[in-house]
Amino acid sequence: MSTSLAYITGASSGLGQALALRYYQAGYRLALVARRTEAVTDWARSQGLDTNRLAVYGADVSVIDSIVQAGQQCLVDQGIPDVVIACAGFSTGVDIRYREDLDVMARTFATNNVGTAATFHPFIAAMVARGTGALVGVASVHGIRGMPGHGAYCPSKAGVISFCESLRGELKASGVKVVTIVPGYIDTPLTQGNTYSMPFLMPASQFADAAYNAIDRGSSYRVIPWQMGVVAKFLRVLPNWAFDKLFAGRPRKPRSPT
Repeated sequence: MSTSLAYITGASSGLGQALALRYYQAGYRLALVARRTEAVTDWARSQGLDTNRLAVYGADVSVIDSIVQAGQQCLVDQGIPDVVIACAGFSTGVDIRYREDLDVMARTFATNNVGTAATFHPFIAAMVARGTGALVGVASVHGIRGMPGHGAYCPSKAGVISFCESLRGELKASGVKVVTIVPGYIDTPLTQGNTYSMPFLMPASQFADAAYNAIDRGSSYRVIPWQMGVVAKFLRVLPNWAFDKLFAGRPRKPRSPT
């Protein structure tokens, strides 16, 4: 049985929960972070997980001191993680004609961008001193180009990609790897409300397998599923006039209820 430790945010549902189960199955101890700690505890019990191999930390990733304190507590209680996965995310449609959607945009950036950096922060010095570890940012194919109705989510995930790229360069000589995981459409509560087509929709368990393998190999950047990687490369080089023609009028992601 491995003594390695995986620290995962967003563990109460979706991708974070699927990754938690995959790492547990691989023999890891778990440090699981969520706002709804009871949901994580209930899920772990329902899966028959050994509670001696996991700890649950309550934190709001969008609040810097909250998520930093969770990381610091993990260091005290469980030691330095081998893998830190910033998986907590927030996604909803926005229409900036509405004043309240500016607040939604601020919450999106606080969770997806500052929250990712704050998730990594408590562990970087310790990992560098040890000379090993992996910091994993979970982005999205929606970070490749800006989609209608995604005026907050798309730029936030583009920011995750760029942030991880910057950090990868900073830590290259340290022995600490920085991995960017770029999910396509994965069947989770986050995508189940989408009203538009989702090509290559993948079950969360299959995503977790592919992400685990990419992180274990130390891949710097991986789009999952691979078919969406082909789509992402195509979108990167598509001229603006063609991109606009292709996506103008596409159904928008619904706004948050007000």
